[in-house]
Amino acid sequence: MMRGFTVAGYRIGPDAPPLIVAEMSGNHNQSLERALQIVEAAAKAGAHALKLQTYTADTMTLDVPEETSQGEFYIDDPTSLWKGRTLYDLYCEAYTPWEWHEPIFKRCRELGMIGFSTPFDTTAVDFLESLQVPLYKIASFEITDLPLLARVAATGKPLILSTGMASVAEIDEAVQVIRDAGCQNLVLLKCTSSYPASPASSHLKTIPHLQSMFGTTEMGNDDKAMTVQVGLSDHTMGIGVSVAAVALGATVIEKHFTLCRSDGGVDAAFSLEPSELASLVQETKRAWQALGQVWYGPLHGEETSQKHRRSLYIAADMRTGDVLTPENLRSIRPGLGLSPKYYDQLLGCQVLKDVAKGTPVTWDLLIPKK
Repeated sequence: MMRGFTVAGYRIGPDAPPLIVAEMSGNHNQSLERALQIVEAAAKAGAHALKLQTYTADTMTLDVPEETSQGEFYIDDPTSLWKGRTLYDLYCEAYTPWEWHEPIFKRCRELGMIGFSTPFDTTAVDFLESLQVPLYKIASFEITDLPLLARVAATGKPLILSTGMASVAEIDEAVQVIRDAGCQNLVLLKCTSSYPASPASSHLKTIPHLQSMFGTTEMGNDDKAMTVQVGLSDHTMGIGVSVAAVALGATVIEKHFTLCRSDGGVDAAFSLEPSELASLVQETKRAWQALGQVWYGPLHGEETSQKHRRSLYIAADMRTGDVLTPENLRSIRPGLGLSPKYYDQLLGCQVLKDVAKGTPVTWDLLIPKK
């Protein structure tokens, strides 16, 4: 069994409902008022945490015109939501101003949510440390930025790491760097790095496989031991994939969140609205509750149902000495008589006394066969 851990009062592990993280990303549409409304809507929907992204366009990429970059800094994928834009232009629109972080995190705390962020370079880590965030997230695209992973892990804070596009070798290398840098609590998120992702591309069976590789035992037996949990960063539409992930062992679910998809925004097309987020919180908790444990036999609450099983009953009035036949011995509900497994054995037996139709068959009614 994977061990869990606690962050800002919330339990992350198989012994607690999945931690639901609402990802704001760029859905604030460059309005602090809207950003705070998103925080309030996420809290009202029951999310446990709200996540930002901490970067500037200049810390993410270069401002290189399309005509001089040969396309490297230009999105020309015809399936992309952001086709036709430069990376620099996209990040200018999507970034969260750093001066907004403090009021957003303050509102999260007031509403009982964990407020945290994804840093994309070391300056962002330093800034978030000054705000005393309790938790960090690393995006899939940065999983190979080992110096960044080491810097975040060195804070000693729990770390969530998305694994989209990463090979097993890349995940293993990242985990070892994080462990060696001092992180003691890690969550690996199965992730499909397309926007939106399809259910068919989600490959949720990877979740228990990640658990078997990294999450079933502590990573090491020394002062650098690390507990590893597994979850899902879900870019599909709806909540079905996330609910299924919980059934496969996910203890953290991250979904992009907005007030209304029709308001637009860089991530709005694959983000949940408030009513959908509320359903996600409720249904993933139900899925977790349904996991239970290995159990056979009657449960508490099923005792009264047992009497409605089938059993053997007298189906016609009988006189002393009459013989049981298929006409007067039947397997019916309720279950107060002998088990139906004795049916063949009882055929041909005589009754010891007069018996009325509807009497449950018991051994003391019968003359045993010689």
